[in-house]
Amino acid sequence: MSSPRGQYSATSAAQGTLALGSRWPRLTLGILVMALLGWMLLAWIALDMTHPLARLTMPRSPAWSPANLLAILCMWAVMMAAMMLPSALPMTLTFVDLSARSGEPARGRSFVAAYLAVWFAFSAAAAAAQWAFQALGWVDMMLVSRSDWLTGALLLLAGVYQFSPLKRLCLSRCRTPLGFLLGEWRPGKWGAFAMGARHGLFCLGCCWALMGLLFVGGVMNLAWIAAVSIGVGLEKLVPGGQRLSSGLGVALILTGLAKWAMAAG
Repeated sequence: MSSPRGQYSATSAAQGTLALGSRWPRLTLGILVMALLGWMLLAWIALDMTHPLARLTMPRSPAWSPANLLAILCMWAVMMAAMMLPSALPMTLTFVDLSARSGEPARGRSFVAAYLAVWFAFSAAAAAAQWAFQALGWVDMMLVSRSDWLTGALLLLAGVYQFSPLKRLCLSRCRTPLGFLLGEWRPGKWGAFAMGARHGLFCLGCCWALMGLLFVGGVMNLAWIAAVSIGVGLEKLVPGGQRLSSGLGVALILTGLAKWAMAAG
C-alpha cells in the first residue's frame, strides 16, 4: 500500500473536521452516538441512584462484591468513552480519510477499538484507585473527596503536570492529527490497531492527571465530569490550546495550594 504522504492538504482544525465529517457521516454519527449513549448512562446513574444497578457502582465499604467490581469497571469505561471519543473525532476522521486515500478503507473500527482499549486499561487502574481511596476513607461512596489533603494533592498533581515535558509532547501529538498519522503510519488492520493504541497512549499521557480530578468532585456529579471533559477538549482542539493548558495549570496549582492551606489551618 502506498503511504498517504503528500496526498492530503491540512486546513484549520474546525474546517477540516467539518469537511471530513461530511465525507464520513456514518462514522461521525456512530462515534457521537456512542459518546451520547455513554453520557445518557452516566446521567441515569446519577439521577436514579436508588436503582439496584446504579447502587452497585456506589458500594458503601471497600468490601466490594464481584458485581460491584464489574459495575464500577464498566462505569469507568463508559465514562472514559463518553469523555474522550468526541475529542478523538478529528484524529479518527483524518485516519479514516488517509486510509481510504491510500487504498485501505474500513480500518476505522480497528483504530477506534485500540483507542478504547487503552482507556479501558486506564479504567481498570481508576477502579483500583477508587477501592484504595475508599479503603483509606479518603472518598465517599460517590467518589467525592473527604480529605482536603487528597483534594489539594490531586489538584497540584494535575496543575504541575500541565507544565511537564511529557504533557507538552503528548498534547502536541493530539493537536496535530496529520503530523501524528504520517509519522506513525502502518498498513493493514493490525497497523490500524497499533496506530489507534499509539494515539490512545499519547491521549492518556495528555489527560491522565486531569482525569484524577474526578476523585475531587465525584463521578455522580455530571457538571464536574462535564467540566473536566470540556477542559480536555479545549486544550486538544481549539486554537491556542497550549496557552489554555498553561492557564489551567496555574489555576489548578493555586487551588491546590489553597486547599492545603485550609487543611493546615
